Amino acid sequence: MDGKLFREEPSSNYLLVEGPDDAQIFVHLLRHYHLTSYIAIEAKNGIEKLLDDIDVELDRSGLKRLGIVVDADTDIDARWQSLRNRFIQTGYSSIPLVPLAEGTIISQQGRPKVGIWLMPTNTLSGMLEDFISFLIPSNDVLWPLATNIVQQVVQTECRFPIVQVQKTNVHTWLAWQQEPGKPMGQAITKKYLDANAPHAQQIVKWLRQLFELEGK
Repeated sequence: MDGKLFREEPSSNYLLVEGPDDAQIFVHLLRHYHLTSYIAIEAKNGIEKLLDDIDVELDRSGLKRLGIVVDADTDIDARWQSLRNRFIQTGYSSIPLVPLAEGTIISQQGRPKVGIWLMPTNTLSGMLEDFISFLIPSNDVLWPLATNIVQQVVQTECRFPIVQVQKTNVHTWLAWQQEPGKPMGQAITKKYLDANAPHAQQIVKWLRQLFELEGK
């Protein structure tokens, strides 16, 4: 439990993410939906640290509900299995064989309620930036230009891992906004990204259900 906290710790609701970029996105997304005071967010130092800390986090004093958001990466099945195995080891028995498209929520008698979200959509391999790309307004004229420029770079001299093309697309596009290079979280507050986009609403719906905030 030594990751960076992005909210004063409440008594019962905790959200674990892989790193500070993920945390900042949720800080700004929750702020948009007026939910910041109900959920503490903690950034771990990568997926392995997050997985290693799950059993300790579940024993956090006063914890009632724990959310986990991680990248599916290139193999969503392998990522899910690693999470599923870890929770089985900590006493959870009703974990589905595959992640639920709407976000998985697990209840186990005598244990905190657990929610798991695999970026971007629980059904696709990918990462945080794939989710962010869904928040770019559909009529944005610079997004196709950004993706085309990146493809030209890939064909000319690709200096980044090819699996990170979407990450490069998003940050190229962010570099062209009114305040160039704003972090992804701040881009939500600046309204470069649409916090009301369907994919954003879907993950917020999962958060409300997991943390029992439906009326908030």
